[in-house]
Amino acid sequence: MKHIKPQFGFILAILSVLVLVSCADKKEKKHKKKDKQEKTVAASETLNIKDSNLSIDCDTSYWKYVYNPERLQVIDKCKTVSGVIEETNAEEDGDQHLLLKLDNGQEDLLTKINIKKKQGDLVIEAICANKPTVKKVGTTCEGYINNIKIPKLGEHVKVTGSLVIDTHNGWSEIHPITKIEMLK
Repeated sequence: MKHIKPQFGFILAILSVLVLVSCADKKEKKHKKKDKQEKTVAASETLNIKDSNLSIDCDTSYWKYVYNPERLQVIDKCKTVSGVIEETNAEEDGDQHLLLKLDNGQEDLLTKINIKKKQGDLVIEAICANKPTVKKVGTTCEGYINNIKIPKLGEHVKVTGSLVIDTHNGWSEIHPITKIEMLK
C-alpha cells in the first residue's frame, strides 16, 4: 500500500468503531433475550412443585403457557374458591377473563383494587382459551389445548388454580385456572 491519506485513515477508524459497537449491541440484545427466556422458565419452575398434599386440580405445568408470568406474584399455589360469574370476555393475550362474585366468607382474598375497579369481584383467568390477537404473545399458547369449560354469566362455580396478585393492575386473581366445576 502506498501512502494512505489522513482523511481515509480517519474514516476507516470511524467505520471500525461503528462495526464494533454494532456487534456489541447485537450481542447485548441476544443476552437480554436469553435472560428473559431464562426468567420465564425460572418463574414457571418455581411453581413446578412436587407436593403430595396437592391434588391434580393444581397442575402447575399450566404456568408454562401463562403470558408474561413475571407480573404475577403467587400468594397460594393452589386455591379453590366459589362464586357466581358476573362478567366474561376474551383478552388479547388469548386468555378468557372472568369476574367472580365470591360466595360469603372469601372476601379476604380481595385487594382494595378488586373492590374499587372490579366491583368487589375476584378476577379469574383461563389461559389460552382463545386465539391471541397481539403478536407480543408470540408462541405462549403453542402446544396447549384448553380443556376448561368456560362458564356462562350467572353460573355458580367452584374454581381452582393459583391465587396471585397481578402486579400490573394490583388486583388478586386465580391465574391460571386449572379446574372449574359447576355448582347447583
